[in-house]
Amino acid sequence: MDLVRLMKSLSNAVGVSGHEDEVRALVRQSLETSCDEIRQDAMGNLIGLRRGQQRRGECNRRRIMVAAHMDEIGLMVKRLDEGFIRFTQVGGYDVRILPGHAVIVHGRKALPGVIGCLPPHTTDGSKRAVPMDELFIDVGLSASALFKQVAVGDLVTIDVSCGKLNGDLLCGKAMDDRAGVVAMITCMDALSRMPHDWDVYGVATVQEEIGLRGAFTSTYGVAPDVGIAVDVGFGKQPGVPEERQEILGKGPTLTIGPNIHPALFKHLKDTAEHNEIPVQCSVSAGGTGTDANAMQITRAGIPAVLLSIPIRNMHTPVETLSVKDLRRCARLIALAIADMGPDFLDTLTWPTMNAGGDDHAA
Repeated sequence: MDLVRLMKSLSNAVGVSGHEDEVRALVRQSLETSCDEIRQDAMGNLIGLRRGQQRRGECNRRRIMVAAHMDEIGLMVKRLDEGFIRFTQVGGYDVRILPGHAVIVHGRKALPGVIGCLPPHTTDGSKRAVPMDELFIDVGLSASALFKQVAVGDLVTIDVSCGKLNGDLLCGKAMDDRAGVVAMITCMDALSRMPHDWDVYGVATVQEEIGLRGAFTSTYGVAPDVGIAVDVGFGKQPGVPEERQEILGKGPTLTIGPNIHPALFKHLKDTAEHNEIPVQCSVSAGGTGTDANAMQITRAGIPAVLLSIPIRNMHTPVETLSVKDLRRCARLIALAIADMGPDFLDTLTWPTMNAGGDDHAA
C-alpha cells in the first residue's frame, strides 16, 4: 500500500462534518482488499470488518474496533451580500488564519474564491483578529449571477493541496484526522497478512468535529469488546506548552488518563517496546475530546485507548506530520491486535490501590 499517496488523496478530499461523501468513497475503495465486509450505517460511518481466524468449537469471536474520524472542519454559506458571500464555520477554525486564503465554494458547481476583509488602510490599525461576521468570500460574480450559483448552506473548503516538506514531512488540510484514517486502513491491510483471533472493525467515523456523533452511533452498532481510537496530537512547535508537545518523528503518542483503560494502555506500550517501535506518552486528566470518549461510555462501557499522531498547526490548512509516525502507528495497532488471544479480554482488569499506595491487579 502506498501510504504517502493515500495520505495525499484523503487530505485533498472534501469531507466537512455531515458531508463526508467524497472522502468516504475513497476510504471504502482503500478498504476493499483487506476487509471481508464493508457497510455504511445510517449516520454515514463506514465500517469495515476483517474476521479473525476461526478456532474449533468457537461460536463467537471477540470484537475490536479501530476508529478514526474522516470528517474535517470547514465553512458554510450563511447569506449572500450584494455579490459577496458571508459565511460561518463547521467545527473549530481559528478565525485568525482565514483572511487571504483561497477557497472553493461548493455551489451548483465548484467556484474558486478568496476570503477577503477590509484592508488595514481603512481600519483603525488595531491588531485584533477580524471577527468572522466581518469576513467575506469573493468569487468574482455579480449579485444576480451569484444568486444562481450559490445558496445558503453550501459548503466552503480551503483550496490547498497536500504537499511534501523537507525530510519525511507532509503538509496539508484535514490531517486531523485523515492521518488516523490512513493509519486505520494501513493497519487493516497489515492484518490481512497476519493471523489474528479477534474480529477487527475498522471504522471511519463522521461528525467528530461537532460532537463525536459518529463514534457514539458506530460504537453502539458494532458493540465491540475493546476500542482503539486514532487521532492527532499537538506537535512540537513554538508557542505550544511544553507539557502538551509531541515531537514529530519520535513515534505515535499513547495517552493515559481516566478516558483510557490502564491495562489496554499497558498492552500497547508493551507491544511497542517488544517490537522496538518508538512511542511517546501524554497525560489527559479528563476526557480526551476524541472518539475514545464516545467508545468508553457507550452501552455498558468499553475498554478504550487512544493513539495520536503528532501534527503541527492543528486546525489550519497547513497541518504537518511525519510519515514515519504514521507508519509506526499503523504497525503498532496491527501487532497489538495480532497479539490478542481469545482470552485477552480477561486480562483487562482495573488496578486497585491499597492504603500504602501500591498497585495490585484487581
